[in-house]
Amino acid sequence: MSEINEVNENLLVPVSITMLYDGMVVADDIYDADAERLIIKAGNVINDMQIDKISSLNSGRSTIYVTGRTQKAMLAKRPSNIDISSRAEIEKTYGYTDIKNETFEVLEDLANSRVIDKSTLTTVFDELSRCVDSTPPSVILSLINALAPFDEYLQRHSVNVGLLNGMIGRWMGFAKAEVDKLVLIGLMHDCGKTLMPPSVLNAPRRLSGIEFEVIKMHAVHTYELLSEFPEDVRIAASSHHERLKGGGYPKNLSKEDIPRDARITAVSDIYDAMVSKRSYKDPQSPFSVLAMLSKLSWTDIDGDVADTLKENIPKELVDKPVIMSDGTIGILREYHPEDIEFPTVEHGGVTFKTDKTLHCISMYNDD
Repeated sequence: MSEINEVNENLLVPVSITMLYDGMVVADDIYDADAERLIIKAGNVINDMQIDKISSLNSGRSTIYVTGRTQKAMLAKRPSNIDISSRAEIEKTYGYTDIKNETFEVLEDLANSRVIDKSTLTTVFDELSRCVDSTPPSVILSLINALAPFDEYLQRHSVNVGLLNGMIGRWMGFAKAEVDKLVLIGLMHDCGKTLMPPSVLNAPRRLSGIEFEVIKMHAVHTYELLSEFPEDVRIAASSHHERLKGGGYPKNLSKEDIPRDARITAVSDIYDAMVSKRSYKDPQSPFSVLAMLSKLSWTDIDGDVADTLKENIPKELVDKPVIMSDGTIGILREYHPEDIEFPTVEHGGVTFKTDKTLHCISMYNDD
């Protein structure tokens, strides 16, 4: 792909506003998020006040267009600067921040008392259910796919799996009551991890055999902590690590012995874990995850559920910014069901199908 970039140094490419920096000399004109309106002329020297002005002229959006030559200069100066302000603003606007914080309270109380605060949980559940009902899937996916701090791991993961469960239920045509139950199961599926030793739960490496046996106990703890909930909720929440071919935990169930809601939660759990940054791993793009889920279909996970994600998620991501493997930003233009891992993007002034050389590594949230 380097030849493409060299040929198109004068063409406009999308980058994040956060790649602008104090003292930067603007070699070429810079344009707004639609690549139409000139927002700063060549020859200017940018300072922090001008960066704020550029942001306001850009209607609050996080992407601007620069020439390929300017992009290279920006990368050389700030190669890994990824903006999280748009993520925080989106989370606040749609109530995700409040839901996440309230979920933290539920899990913290659970860790301290081993009793679920049903009042707070009811508040969180109601807000999460409303989010599934009223928020566009594209926005929910932007919340789930966001590059976020891994120190928010458990509460964020719990919220995300609840959201994914709810969307899957809606996409599969379930009744409102069934969708709500899936939201609750997703929200509480990992509550047993509140009883895990932090040194094991947050280990920045592959777990040892003994540590893995310890972490597997969270499924048993989840079942126990949900003692006041209906049995089908308890079983589904605690069975999301069971696998169709067997060999999962805690009961080594297989095929139809695994409840439907547990099979759905298993897919949601894997998806969110793979697109998220953790202490021991970098995030993967939704397309890489969907390709991996396809390979696991009908052996480890429910193929109908995996297909539901594969059919619905990509179309919500078209025309959204993506972070490329070289650290730049592209725009997703088309996806290919037969080769879901490598969508077509607009990048470096051209539109092309990605491959292992230059590919999407995660979504980029643009206001």
